[in-house]
Amino acid sequence: MAKQITYCRVYEETAPKDGKRVLVDRVWPRGMRKEDAHLDEWLRDVAPSSELRKWYGHEPSRFTEFRRRYLAELRDAGHREAAGQLRDLAAHDKLTLLTATKDVDHSQAAVLAEWLAKSR
Repeated sequence: MAKQITYCRVYEETAPKDGKRVLVDRVWPRGMRKEDAHLDEWLRDVAPSSELRKWYGHEPSRFTEFRRRYLAELRDAGHREAAGQLRDLAAHDKLTLLTATKDVDHSQAAVLAEWLAKSR
């Protein structure tokens, strides 16, 4: 059974309630030193493709289409292994998905949290 899944910005303070902390961005967050991120995993291969990320440009008006395209990408060979690893982590531990995106509610972390919750 899946545990609690949350998401937040990687720049926020860590907390014991975070559980496993997994960065789900393809590129390393600007200005963040690796030792300051307090990550358990960096699953860059679960992040949206560079093409999709650039098309989306974090425009909230494109979020519905971004979500649809991203969910389709999660089924392709390039994402499948990392998506399975993320599913496994969610099944065994409390999980916090991390992103550098300012609008976390319109990010891949939000899409992944919803997708993982439905996979329970």
